[in-house]
Amino acid sequence: MKKFDINKYKAEFMEKYAVDFTLWMSPAVRDYYSLFIKKAHSNREQLLSWVKEYSILKDGKSINVAQKPIQLSAEARELFLTLQTQIGEEVHVGDWLTISQQRIDQFAEVTEDRQWLHNDIERATKESPFKTTIAHGFLTLSLLPRLTDSVNPDKPLYPDAKMTVNYGLNQVRFPYPVKTGSVIRAHSRLIKVTPIKRGLEIEKEISVEIKNTRRPGCVAVSVVRVYF
Repeated sequence: MKKFDINKYKAEFMEKYAVDFTLWMSPAVRDYYSLFIKKAHSNREQLLSWVKEYSILKDGKSINVAQKPIQLSAEARELFLTLQTQIGEEVHVGDWLTISQQRIDQFAEVTEDRQWLHNDIERATKESPFKTTIAHGFLTLSLLPRLTDSVNPDKPLYPDAKMTVNYGLNQVRFPYPVKTGSVIRAHSRLIKVTPIKRGLEIEKEISVEIKNTRRPGCVAVSVVRVYF
């Protein structure tokens, strides 16, 4: 059978018998599979970015057309060099914060997520495996700026910066529920610093500790851009 025919057969088979193979996997295997796919995609993006740096001429030769290196301001360069020495280290531990039922109810009103697990104390006491109401996962996530002291005007993390922007999150997990009345705090570990136009992109792994509980309530990789 010709190679063309084989490829055509494979395409027709996948179209006719489309299956999500992850449904057959155990949760542990599914996590490893997801990590593998993520790394494969990351390597592909790195390859594509490298290829884009070159232009192939008609005679078969190539010339480098990569963009010029980013020129950092004095303030940005100083911060970059400082942060480079801290990569892999825990750079901040926040203050303890109590998660009250009032805070949970207020979040439910704003988001219109009034599931009984969060707001019905009587039902949660009887039916919930946790025997109490729990905070929304997104409530815990929304508290990261407060828990990491990144919104305190009296103690700015980057005092020389003109602007700090929440660029997004690379990964978020909620390993354990935050029960009502729990006391939590955040641990921040610096994992990456990248020069960008007019500033730096800073990635931190943030783990939300629940007092007297072994597992964290939230683990997320936060991406912040600092402009000078």
